Amino acid sequence: MSTEKSVWRRAFEWHEARLPLVSFIDNSVGSKYPAPKNLNYFWNFGSLAGFMLVTMILTGIFLAMNYTPHKDMAFDSVERIMRDVNFGWLIRYMHANGASFFFIVVYIHIFRGLYYGSYKAPREVLWWMGILIFLAMMATAFMGYVLPWGQMSFWGATVITNLFSALPIIGEPIVTFLWGGFGVDNPTLNRFFSLHYLLPFVIVGLVVFHIWALHIPGSNNPLGIEAAPADKIPFHPYYTAKDAFGLGVFLLVYFAIVFWYPNILGDPLNYVVANPLVTPTHIVPEWYFLPFYAILRAIPDKLLGVLAMFGAILVLFVLPWLDTSRVRSANFRPWFRVFFWLFFINGLVLGWCGSQLPEGLPLVLGRVCTFYYFFFFFVIMPVVGWMETPKPLPASISSPVMKAAE
Repeated sequence: MSTEKSVWRRAFEWHEARLPLVSFIDNSVGSKYPAPKNLNYFWNFGSLAGFMLVTMILTGIFLAMNYTPHKDMAFDSVERIMRDVNFGWLIRYMHANGASFFFIVVYIHIFRGLYYGSYKAPREVLWWMGILIFLAMMATAFMGYVLPWGQMSFWGATVITNLFSALPIIGEPIVTFLWGGFGVDNPTLNRFFSLHYLLPFVIVGLVVFHIWALHIPGSNNPLGIEAAPADKIPFHPYYTAKDAFGLGVFLLVYFAIVFWYPNILGDPLNYVVANPLVTPTHIVPEWYFLPFYAILRAIPDKLLGVLAMFGAILVLFVLPWLDTSRVRSANFRPWFRVFFWLFFINGLVLGWCGSQLPEGLPLVLGRVCTFYYFFFFFVIMPVVGWMETPKPLPASISSPVMKAAE
């Protein structure tokens, strides 16, 4: 047995000397990567997002094997996947609902970063990489929603791509390029299928840079103070076990939706084949786009609405400089914490407004919430940072625990 072990050991060392893959993983997410010892379960959502990315890529590859990107056959090919392909219904429901769950964990991940100040120095580039991932996710999800070629897919593509026409000079060429012609047609479907297949691998590349940028300064923590070496523990096994538990709870909810309520997050009109001659009464995007859709419709001018919609995401790039407070965590910022939770509620209300017709109360609320959205970033964050008196920060991560023990 000892001889056998030595052979395997020599083979492992030979391989590691030429391609240190195991050492790289160990240094990145293993026993050699030190992490603050006070991370709570909100830090699970980064690994959950990675799990969902892998799930979406794998299910997407299997779906692509049976999908036909042609306007006359796309809808029927999706129905064939559901009815004739072995476990096709499961793969499709995992993929369709996986998009929603992917956005759920990413939204929680972003709001956690906002609350605990994970965008502040020295983590600005880490934050930028995360926003680029979010933008790539939105583009991928939008193009994927078009592929079933149902009524809402077709008309959603028509409305959203038409928005670029509001941009002066470059707007019309962008729309023509996206369409591949003079309307949403077969070339559009082919382009969207190609890009939908490509962009997830772009996201993988961005995730690699995101993790790389994380490992330079290290993880933030709920206290928002830099962790001393004595306040860090190995990522494995402590946080891998914690992530495994979080993944188990997540999978219970995910598969409950996949098996029992697979269509709860979709639109019934997408089970009707696309018809360019019949316009739906109410055209709405998927739920994860609704807050930004509400911002778009809240502004009467088309160009200003488009700029506001894109600006609502792009403002996140300058967030590290809009927040003037020297304290990261909202746990020590009483006034900012109030405005943060108002901002969170504001986002939920914007989502509801985006799902309603742009008239009456939803339109008024949408305009009020759009105002608060930008007011929060451009006024509240810098002013509160200047005027607020934060609570005293602990000397170290261990200090609150030791103080409580006394």
